[in-house]
Amino acid sequence: MIQPAILLTPGPTPVPESIRQLMAEPIFHHRTPRYRKIFGDVSQRLKKVFLTQNPVYTFAGSGTLAMEAALVNFHSAGDKVLVVENGKFAERFTAIAKAFGLSPIGLKVPYGEAPAPRQIEEMLAKDKDIKAVCVQLCETSTAVLSDIKAIGEIVSRTEALLIVDAISGLGADRLETDLWKVDLVVSGSQKALMLPPGLAFLSVSPKAKARMATAKLPKFYYDLKHYEKSMADNDTPWTPALTLVLGLQKSLEMIETEGIDAVFKRCSENAQYTRETLQKMGLKLFSKAPSSTVTAACLPDGVDGEKLCKIMRDEKGVVVAGGQGEQMKGKIVRICHMGAIGREDLETGLKVLAETLKEMKSSSGSCCCSCQ
Repeated sequence: MIQPAILLTPGPTPVPESIRQLMAEPIFHHRTPRYRKIFGDVSQRLKKVFLTQNPVYTFAGSGTLAMEAALVNFHSAGDKVLVVENGKFAERFTAIAKAFGLSPIGLKVPYGEAPAPRQIEEMLAKDKDIKAVCVQLCETSTAVLSDIKAIGEIVSRTEALLIVDAISGLGADRLETDLWKVDLVVSGSQKALMLPPGLAFLSVSPKAKARMATAKLPKFYYDLKHYEKSMADNDTPWTPALTLVLGLQKSLEMIETEGIDAVFKRCSENAQYTRETLQKMGLKLFSKAPSSTVTAACLPDGVDGEKLCKIMRDEKGVVVAGGQGEQMKGKIVRICHMGAIGREDLETGLKVLAETLKEMKSSSGSCCCSCQ
């Protein structure tokens, strides 16, 4: 087994050397003016990536924690929430809602397809008691991009909140939080923000904040009332992931230097390059609404996707992702092009993929059944 050299998975993504060096510096105490200055700066810079004027709360935890916070801080037991289920991670909203006694209503969308905004509009018109709509910016398991702009316009005309899981997509696929009328945006550190796992984020609109006053679900660690009080002093209520926050300040500086629009353009161009290269190999794209975050392609009949990923990782030092869940396990390959991943990384990774497919004597003209 060799040491992986190229990381092309949709999280965690490569961490730039300058960020790793900063996080390796001696640690210091977090209840100090030094830390509060850093955290205050980070909280403001995050807004530029979220494209919002709303507050962005930072948690020590994974993106799933922020998904949970987006539900429990704004709802009461029995509340109906519409969950657009078009992949493994979208379905996590349903699991969280059930765990806290909410009443999730699933809008089932075939894997590989994006939700049609009109379907959401019809369901909201049919049931006026729906309190929130949960949807993915990029459904990481299928590489599908949702039309958040259109969905935001529809939801904004109702009392429901629009909750967008942008854990993977933030900083790769364009998301205009305020302009597109998104109430709650969830994200995490280990994707386009170029950090290790361990930080989660949640932006909150005025419409959502007003709902907090009536929400009655139990909560403590991620109760936003605690965070609001601390944020006034550029602090957190509980022990922060200090080293990650230091790295975050550097990553946000890097994003600002490049420019957020330039970042979106780079990710889009690398995504297009990846899709074109995969198609030249004879592979069929899985997503009917491709994302700039990650690309998924169907594998030929007879090719075991899990074995393919293992060979590439253990024998050739290129780490890609396979399919997740019963529908896609072993049947697709997923390649990321966000964060610090560059064209050279993609060129090498795709070359290794082609070589490995050839070595496995795959049939390039026939896709697995899940992709047909």
